[in-house]
Amino acid sequence: MTQAEALQEYLLRLADSDMILGQRLCELCGKAPALEEELALMNVALDLVGQARNWYEYAAELIDDGNDADKLAFRRDAHNYRNLLLTEQPNEDYAVTMGRQFFFDAWHYLTLKSLVESSDERVAGVAAKALKEATYHLRRSSEWIKRLGDGTEESHRRMQDAVDILWRFTGELITPDDTDHVMAKAGDQYEMRTGNIWNFANRDDMATVRRLVSEGVPPDLVNKVGWTPLHAAAETGQATTLEALLRRADADLVAAEDNDGLTALDFSRLHEKHPRGV
Repeated sequence: MTQAEALQEYLLRLADSDMILGQRLCELCGKAPALEEELALMNVALDLVGQARNWYEYAAELIDDGNDADKLAFRRDAHNYRNLLLTEQPNEDYAVTMGRQFFFDAWHYLTLKSLVESSDERVAGVAAKALKEATYHLRRSSEWIKRLGDGTEESHRRMQDAVDILWRFTGELITPDDTDHVMAKAGDQYEMRTGNIWNFANRDDMATVRRLVSEGVPPDLVNKVGWTPLHAAAETGQATTLEALLRRADADLVAAEDNDGLTALDFSRLHEKHPRGV
């Protein structure tokens, strides 16, 4: 499998998973347990369908066989879809619906967070936009897992039953195949050039950040979505790395804006308002 073929396959996997889950959630329009929940579910569904369109559009350009995004989404035979099996599972009761959403969101958030550092500018840009939505999705679904699991005896039983039903579909989320290996190899080449310094800053691994800088990686290196290491550390509120980077930072680095016009200070304010974690 060539890198180009792997990229096309991977884009379809992302698009199909987003589209199928979005459609599953849309089935609950008019049937959710409360009006507020119905509005929230439809917003999540719209986010996923929008993300799917972005992936389909890029895939259609690369495949270049006359099919546009709409045809890729709706005109393929069933066996040609590449979505995660988890996303196909029926809604059943609300514990199953939210359990399915949580497992997907946890995978989706981490996947998009990695793709933001992709050497492919188009992939990185789409992932960066989608990551903002996926962050909210994960926070919302994780709150429901806690609410049901720690609620009444009945809600706890239903949540445990949902986990038991859905767990067998989670292995696919973390089991790599040939496509994943080819894509990872392409990512390794990018990491060799940059050290992926943003990833280590994001994880508060200041020792590695210092090593990379000593090896010649610029501390103000900008990635595909306009992040400096300072942005990456601020995005997850990593105090140790932020403090160390700020000691070395000049005014230009502190004021540097990403592709959305946000500075590291803006990221810090957002993190204070909406802390990461589940």
